[in-house]
Amino acid sequence: MPTLAPAAPCPICRRPAEERFKPFCSARCRDIDLHRWMAGVYAIPAKPDDEEDGEDGAAPRRDDPEPG
Repeated sequence: MPTLAPAAPCPICRRPAEERFKPFCSARCRDIDLHRWMAGVYAIPAKPDDEEDGEDGAAPRRDDPEPG
């Protein structure tokens, strides 16, 4: 029979996690984590996309000819 790894502690207060609130130990720690996400405390790193239009910063190109 495989042995189970010990449960990871609550990421907020480091107490043992409760099954009902996993990975947190309580509703309070779960709510603290949610507030941190909503307040922008946590952020996923990203680099700015300078080439949104696929060009090198140039104005968009029109493929249709100008009326003459």
